[in-house]
Amino acid sequence: MSIRHSLLALLQEGPRYGYQLRGEFEERTGSTWPLNIGQVYTTLDRLERDGLVEKEGDDGEGHVVYTITDAGRTEVTDWFAQPVAATNPPRNELAIKLALALTLDGVDVAAVVQAQRTASMRQLQDYTRQRRAAATSADAAPAAQGGPKANDAAWLLVLDSLIFTAEAEVRWLDHCEGWMAQRAVRAGKQRTAVAERQAAEHPAAAAAGTRAVSK
Repeated sequence: MSIRHSLLALLQEGPRYGYQLRGEFEERTGSTWPLNIGQVYTTLDRLERDGLVEKEGDDGEGHVVYTITDAGRTEVTDWFAQPVAATNPPRNELAIKLALALTLDGVDVAAVVQAQRTASMRQLQDYTRQRRAAATSADAAPAAQGGPKANDAAWLLVLDSLIFTAEAEVRWLDHCEGWMAQRAVRAGKQRTAVAERQAAEHPAAAAAGTRAVSK
């Protein structure tokens, strides 16, 4: 998540201090990705160092106010114009967990998948409820407030993203479960084939083994 560009985009609307920027960011994204105020001010310091923002005094209450520079506006324009690159995908803890579970002895991989599916379905249902409530609130806005707010629409888009991500995770877990089941079937067939081949190559030993089992 680009905190750098998000803060610059908000400063395009007008000068703000750190707490205002944090509040605006969380309001527009439904507090889905809460910001630490220290992170905000550290980012502002770097933006100032890079000539993308500058201090504009204070608000009279001790808050340092920042304003965007022409270079900062260009940076924001370029950010919105360029697609988000996924050349370095973020670490996916769930994928890492399942990859390790498959390669370690003593881990019930099916149980790991089932537990995650239950949690993911619960999260999906929660996002869906939030989405329904937010949509109802936005639909009621025209009559009461003269039209839906842009922030309401932004929150709906964020919820849609979370819903699609949760749905994709559930589908991926279903895929993992099916793939592991097929893998187990193939492994069983291979063991059977090996046993049959050994029996054909060494019929006496196979017969002796059969007699031993019968006794």
